[in-house]
Amino acid sequence: MGKTSIGILFGGRSEEHPVSVKSAREVAFSLDLDKYEPYWIGITESGAWRLCDGPHADWAERGSRPVVLSPDAEVHGLLVPDGGRLETIRLDVVLPVLHGKLGEDGAIQGLLELSGIPYAGCDIPSSALCMDKSLAYLVARSAGIATPDFWTFMDGEPVEADRFSYPVFVKPARSGSSFGVTKVSNEEELVAAVAEARQYDGKVLVEAAVQAREIGCAIIGNEDDLLTGEVDRIALSHGFFRIHQEAEPETGSDNSVAIVPADIPEADRELVKETAKAVYRAMGCRGLARVDLFLTETGEVILNEINTLPGLTSYSRYPRMMAAAGYALADVIDMAVSLAMTGKRR
Repeated sequence: MGKTSIGILFGGRSEEHPVSVKSAREVAFSLDLDKYEPYWIGITESGAWRLCDGPHADWAERGSRPVVLSPDAEVHGLLVPDGGRLETIRLDVVLPVLHGKLGEDGAIQGLLELSGIPYAGCDIPSSALCMDKSLAYLVARSAGIATPDFWTFMDGEPVEADRFSYPVFVKPARSGSSFGVTKVSNEEELVAAVAEARQYDGKVLVEAAVQAREIGCAIIGNEDDLLTGEVDRIALSHGFFRIHQEAEPETGSDNSVAIVPADIPEADRELVKETAKAVYRAMGCRGLARVDLFLTETGEVILNEINTLPGLTSYSRYPRMMAAAGYALADVIDMAVSLAMTGKRR
């Protein structure tokens, strides 16, 4: 049996471009080359697509070539200009290692649907839904899952500071990795926080602060066949959790530590897992996702957000939770690819 030809997309045009490159490097370290024939497709911050030999430091320059993913299902792969002709490379599957806008919001998933190539991760509707925190909250509530109180404001819409009880969090409704997020303690801080959020998205979410522990759950699978990693807990020394905002996140955060397995009672861990699965199913997620939740002192579980293409870096939460449950990143890649190609985990 021959190797599986796998296209690995990384980089991208969002603010999470550097995180995506780091995630791709971890995939490169873990990819089983006896099983896979990888084709590395890097997307620059300006949106140029380059076929390269891996996510190394100068991948966009060193020996890379322009490439496009064909939307023609008969091509079923890549088009690479070669002099006066187009070389075609057929792909069996695509692994998107993209985060944020144009990566996990349904955009790249739409192109992959047109191409006819199986791809790992959530489909168009679930990707778009989970990317918009306010819409995800509405769907969660309709499924009986608790969420924080929240308000949404479109671009140009005034935000009246006296309508909220503080503290609140101000967030871009459609962004990730804590970019543009501010904890606001009083009315005077609100204007600057809204302006910061609007640098990332015209739609702004104002969310009531929840007094609770921050908990995460890694999930892989489709429909009823769901596997979870160990639950983690974010232990904060001060401030709030701001993933990927440190200058050198590989060396650790200045205010937080992820404890995995979470130091919470077994009954709470099981409740968190079951709630995370319920969120995953309510959103129509497939493939893999990380569900972030709050756990209150009274044992209530409240949705925080869903990441449909979670970070896979050396310091990211998703691979750590899966590793704690006995699944290395190589195993996660194998399962994600198998789910994309057959709908089942091997």
